[in-house]
Amino acid sequence: MKLVICEKPSVGAAVAAALGVTGRKDGYIEGNGYLISWCIGHLVQLSEAAAYGEQYKKWSYDSLPILPQEWQYTVAADKGKQFKILKDLMHRADVSEVVNACDAGREGELIFRFVYHQAGCKKPFTRLWISSMENEAIRSGFDNLKDGREYDALYHSALCRAKADWLIGINATRLFSCLYGKTLNVGRVQTPTLKMLVDRDAAITGFQKETYYHVRLTLPGAEAASAKICAADEASRLKAACEASAAVCTSLVKEKKTIAPPKLFDLTSLQREANRIYGYTAKQTLDLAQALYEKKLLTYPRTDSAFLTDDMGETATGIIKVLCEKLSFMEGADFSPEIAKVLNSKKVSDHHAIIPTMELAKADLTALPESERNILTLAGARLLMATAEPHVYEAVTAVFSCADHEFTAKGKAVIAAGWKEIERLYRATLKKKPDSDDENELVLDVPDFSEGQTFENPAAKVTEHATRAAVIEKLVKGGFVERKGKQLFPTKDGTNLVCVLPDSLTSPQLTAAWENNLTQIAKGNADPAAFMQGIEAMAQELVKTYASVLGEKQELFKTEKTEIGKCPRCKSPVYEGKKNYYCSNKECGFTMWKNDRFFEERKTVFTRSIAAALLKSGKVKVKKLYSPKTGKTYDGTVLLADTGGKYVNYKVTISKDKELE
Repeated sequence: MKLVICEKPSVGAAVAAALGVTGRKDGYIEGNGYLISWCIGHLVQLSEAAAYGEQYKKWSYDSLPILPQEWQYTVAADKGKQFKILKDLMHRADVSEVVNACDAGREGELIFRFVYHQAGCKKPFTRLWISSMENEAIRSGFDNLKDGREYDALYHSALCRAKADWLIGINATRLFSCLYGKTLNVGRVQTPTLKMLVDRDAAITGFQKETYYHVRLTLPGAEAASAKICAADEASRLKAACEASAAVCTSLVKEKKTIAPPKLFDLTSLQREANRIYGYTAKQTLDLAQALYEKKLLTYPRTDSAFLTDDMGETATGIIKVLCEKLSFMEGADFSPEIAKVLNSKKVSDHHAIIPTMELAKADLTALPESERNILTLAGARLLMATAEPHVYEAVTAVFSCADHEFTAKGKAVIAAGWKEIERLYRATLKKKPDSDDENELVLDVPDFSEGQTFENPAAKVTEHATRAAVIEKLVKGGFVERKGKQLFPTKDGTNLVCVLPDSLTSPQLTAAWENNLTQIAKGNADPAAFMQGIEAMAQELVKTYASVLGEKQELFKTEKTEIGKCPRCKSPVYEGKKNYYCSNKECGFTMWKNDRFFEERKTVFTRSIAAALLKSGKVKVKKLYSPKTGKTYDGTVLLADTGGKYVNYKVTISKDKELE
């Protein structure tokens, strides 16, 4: 009996269907010589710092750095049942082999190994390595299972990544949080990302708009523009001079240009394009692509390759045929793909580029959620464009002399639309048209001018312009970044955090260097122990270097309190706390508790707006107040009845000003 361990229940169900396993049990599926179960993501994790000693339960500078000598692991609190199921299955007498069917990548390897080791399993294990969840791909993968130990180097790379992130994340976060008196999350990837956002925001904030002008000559079929002119009066004088002169064509250059088709999507380019076209965040795109992968409609999304392997030509041809039938914008199109240009095994690492699968032929696209359909269509359109002919056009640049100034007209004549025609058809289906990244789409068609050609007294006009500036979820959640539409902006805390952290933590070079080392470890070309020694030394140096902080900087992250009203007793400002609304005058002692029995009995949340209204006028209208006496709900008015004693008292009246209770 083989025990197959997948990463998620949905993947387990897909594997079971492909292998003809139908016997559903509690937490696994059994039959046909297989037991198929799943991990529900990260079942086992590196333990929190508190697991290494009582002194680490509270955050303090004196307890740093935290450098575990023997790493400990913890089963996620809400996933204990599934871990027990897996552990029991691993130790079943009839299980002779375990198959690692978690996602075929670094993190999938880590998820399986953590569970395997934590369960104390010693049985031999093999590795399922596939890039598609199609039935045929799954069955082919099981026919070609690899020895699990062949992926030891990949596991060591994943383990080093997890431990290094833990060491730097835990120590740096606790260090700077203790020094500045506020929780400041520091991470290998998120902190350099924050630095880039802060730098970009500073560049935009400090950007000074400057008005400039162009004089434009109206010629037969085209406009010719002058260079930038800083002064409006200078532009006006040139306009008048041109209209009283002649424009002479002094130069005419025609150049044939070719734009090659775009490459297939890897994860990063898919995320970038999905953001530009649909406004999806990177995480949203990954989640949508993962959902499509688990529905067998898209290949494995976590890939850094933009090519297919050399043996996928026939597969790609079949998928393109299906796309031409399924995608409405390809209806009636005469398309002959050039498959060879997307095939290159040498440029494929663990997984090939992201493309739709043949399951698309059986799928009802209208039944998919719109967001998933958008990603699938985008990936399909990119496969079509990538295998289309190049876009060929003739670029024309005509230069004119008028009133001792030069004017330029640019245009193009399309020779072969190629892949741009598919892009045009695809874009026409979009509800909201994205900004173009093709500079040539903005130029005008230019007629056949000839050098020496003269235009007497051309019409001219002046136009005015202004120069312009052309892991994130954690940063938003932590309050270091805020999202406004498709844009991200650092908060005050985000900007201050970047200012106080050392360059070693804010530079993208750290992330790049780590990834390079981890890649070499995965290939068996670097020593995991040496890498971890370097990480521990870095943690020690951080704590040693930042032993003290200048007094004034400790105020950087002090929370700015917002006054919600005046105290009815002493007229001092009232602020909101975690559990109450309190007077800022400590001698006064006025407090309104959020869990006050009065509001809890009436099943009403004591919100900030209710507190503000009570402080302002002593009363607030509240809908659907539950009455513990009658068991009914009423629309009534809550009154601040008495604030003189230790506890604040309230009462309720209904519409006729009758006291309810």
